Amino acid sequence: MKEDRDIEKDYPADQFAAKLRRLADAIENNERFEIQIAGERIYIPARARFNIEHEREEGEEEVEFQIKWKTEE
Repeated sequence: MKEDRDIEKDYPADQFAAKLRRLADAIENNERFEIQIAGERIYIPARARFNIEHEREEGEEEVEFQIKWKTEE
């Protein structure tokens, strides 16, 4: 079993947009998406669930585009 992990990584706007474009293409084509985050390669299956979350707290707002899936072991 893989270790628990909670990483947040900042990207310049152009790199972030490129990753979103690749993700959108994979979603539209019902394909798995592959991304490397902080040295670990992540494979997101086509069967993943997608949601958008909005949070507001103490003068700060956040929008998260989330992708969730169950791992197969």
